Amino acid sequence: MKLRRKILFAIILLVFIPVILMGIVTYVNFSNAMEKKSSNFYWISLLETDRKLKFALSEITSITNSKITQPVVQQSLKQKNFVITYDRKQELSSYLIDHPMITSFSFFSKDRLIYQYNASMSFEDLKRQSWFDAMEGAEGRPVWSGPGENGSEISGNPVLVQARVIKDSYSLEDIGYLVVNVKPDLLDQIFWEAATLKKGDILLVNKLGNIVFNKSGEHIGQRTDFPFLQNDYAKEHDYYIDNYQGEKSLITFLPSHNAAWYLVAITPMNLISSESVSIRNIAIILSTVSLLSAILFDRYFVRRLVHSINSAVNGMKRVKQGIFTPITTPYRADDESDLLIDGFNRMSTQINELLVQVETEQGRKKEAEMQALMAQINPHFIYNSLESINSMAVLQGNKDISKMVISLGKLLRISISQNQELIPLHMEFEHVRHYLDIQKFRFEDKFSYVIDLSDGLRTFMTQKLIVQPIVENALYHAIEQMEDPGIIEITAYEMGMDMIIIVKDNGPGFDLAKMMSLWDNEGIAQKKYSDSGVGLKNVHERLNIRFGSPYGILVCSSPGFGSTIRIRIPKILP
Repeated sequence: MKLRRKILFAIILLVFIPVILMGIVTYVNFSNAMEKKSSNFYWISLLETDRKLKFALSEITSITNSKITQPVVQQSLKQKNFVITYDRKQELSSYLIDHPMITSFSFFSKDRLIYQYNASMSFEDLKRQSWFDAMEGAEGRPVWSGPGENGSEISGNPVLVQARVIKDSYSLEDIGYLVVNVKPDLLDQIFWEAATLKKGDILLVNKLGNIVFNKSGEHIGQRTDFPFLQNDYAKEHDYYIDNYQGEKSLITFLPSHNAAWYLVAITPMNLISSESVSIRNIAIILSTVSLLSAILFDRYFVRRLVHSINSAVNGMKRVKQGIFTPITTPYRADDESDLLIDGFNRMSTQINELLVQVETEQGRKKEAEMQALMAQINPHFIYNSLESINSMAVLQGNKDISKMVISLGKLLRISISQNQELIPLHMEFEHVRHYLDIQKFRFEDKFSYVIDLSDGLRTFMTQKLIVQPIVENALYHAIEQMEDPGIIEITAYEMGMDMIIIVKDNGPGFDLAKMMSLWDNEGIAQKKYSDSGVGLKNVHERLNIRFGSPYGILVCSSPGFGSTIRIRIPKILP
């Protein structure tokens, strides 16, 4: 994929798609929040409506409860030949008609009509009512039947019916029935006061799905198919989204205090989604703007940037072929892309100059290599000279000179001839031995030495020239200042994964101030005895650089008790 397409794809992936996703997520979350908010609003409204409905129905029930126990009602139902006079009819009527919502009522015995007011229902009609079986099964509790389920809405005279069995006050036996017709205004007043959104509706439905009553007054008596009316309905929420009367709606439901009824709130989804339209439009506008921005960014920036990069790439290809021509651009933008082109032009110019310089340096290098090869003759000349001196000393019978020359030759071979930095430990100790043998010719019997190296440590590798500088310090700073003969002990032992080398002398020792003075001025002090300038500090820094901070030297000394130098190095196999 070309770079320009990659950048455009990255812009779309990092800007355009996130904007779309953000808009979608925001729109969905806001819509869900609005659904939940609307459902909560309606649930509270349904709860309040059911409370008012319970209060209104309980008021009618209280009236009928008090009237069915009156003597005139009990006697008229229990006595078959009981004559209902005009006065008794007036008394019966006054019990119920006083309530403004009650329009008519009927008293029935177990087999006949006893008395009714403003009603025309025979005993046979009573038994044919849809609520008759429910009334008998209620055991005296009132049974309610709304306009949409008792057929009164279809007949054009909607009423709310309360029917109940009348029991004997003493024996509690069933002695008759009371049917009271209540004005639908009772329900209308309750539902009209219920809070709804614009175009929303509240329904009262029974368990068969019939609309008992609703706020809008439409579709009363029609049958619906709400899922929550099913016996196997698993309740997850008190609301769901479904089609109602051909329109997608949010449906919130609440079981009424009357076990036979449900309160249902209907809210068209287009009413809820209208709240989210502004967010949806903003998301669309942002997506469009981001897409146009990506196209303009590609048109006026990415294309020019890619052109500059391609020019630099083509220039590099020419450099690879040995052609160092500068890159020219038709226009400048005074940004990093121009710096890239200018930098490349400077680089190609410098490379061309460096090639000329390298050719000159190659000639000089060959001359230096020739001089270095000639310089390698010097060590061999020294070794051959020492061999000649040794031969002359042997011929003249001077064994001391011969031993000294042999030790010096071996000392030089270890110091000069070994190109590698790591050598076996036995070779390092051998180097120290030859050094001490040479020094004994100078100091004569002023000191003696002991070197102890176990066979198990001989082959482990160590940094070259780490023991001899410490021994040299012991000779010049301790043994040389003593009147009595001194001794230097050099030993090595294992400690876990490390090796410890101990250089110990019985010299006068020194305090901390003296030690710090020697440490800080080591280079100056050493030049008195050697041009190498190699001492304690040098050894410690070389070990620390090669092996790390745990490794180096540890100095232990006290005035009058000699000095002990401990060298810690890791065990390294050859």
